[in-house]
Amino acid sequence: MEEKEKTENEDSIKEYGQLTLDENREEHKIHLLSIIGEIEGHENLSGNSKTTKYEHVLPQLAAIEDSKEIQGVLVLLNTMGGDVEAGLAIAEMVASLSKPTVSLVLGGSHSIGVPIAVSTDYSFIVPTGTMVIHPVRTNGMVIGVAQTFDYFKQIQDRITGFVCTHCEITKQKLEELMLETGMLTKDVGTILVGEEAVKHGIINEVGGINRAIEKLHDMIEAKERA
Repeated sequence: MEEKEKTENEDSIKEYGQLTLDENREEHKIHLLSIIGEIEGHENLSGNSKTTKYEHVLPQLAAIEDSKEIQGVLVLLNTMGGDVEAGLAIAEMVASLSKPTVSLVLGGSHSIGVPIAVSTDYSFIVPTGTMVIHPVRTNGMVIGVAQTFDYFKQIQDRITGFVCTHCEITKQKLEELMLETGMLTKDVGTILVGEEAVKHGIINEVGGINRAIEKLHDMIEAKERA
């Protein structure tokens, strides 16, 4: 049985970047979810790209919510962003879980990765981790009519509203960071590194994997006592 579980965990890591952490002294079952590379939406990306496929993540999150065994979720992020609709779908699913959740931003959590990073109950970023805050962008042909710009504004408002609801930054400050013109080459927006993301109220705390897991254990124990 143990060999079978080990094999299933190895397959899950290889295919989906997910596994269950259950070797801890507290004997808590923690599901590890990794958001790596580009978040893939309805269109398949190049086979050479590292991607997180939302059609893999959403069913797994539903299974976590339904599970009697899983007690908490740890989300590791190192993503350049990606499909807006897919990213928001993942963020909404994580935010609606009844299990305690913690996120940890590693290399970076850029663009639509920001809502996912703040969707958990508590969030960490490593000292060298980065977050890129910028307005909605699009690839391909854009029809230059008023309806198009209204649609972009609706998308941007959805993202801004979600982020501000799930962390401490104000809408005004978030929009200022998005529209900064002096930092990103050939683009508008802001790069926040480690402590800067905490100071702006986007991330809760600077810390690594040890602090993230410790915090999750504390939250699971608090939920059990409630």
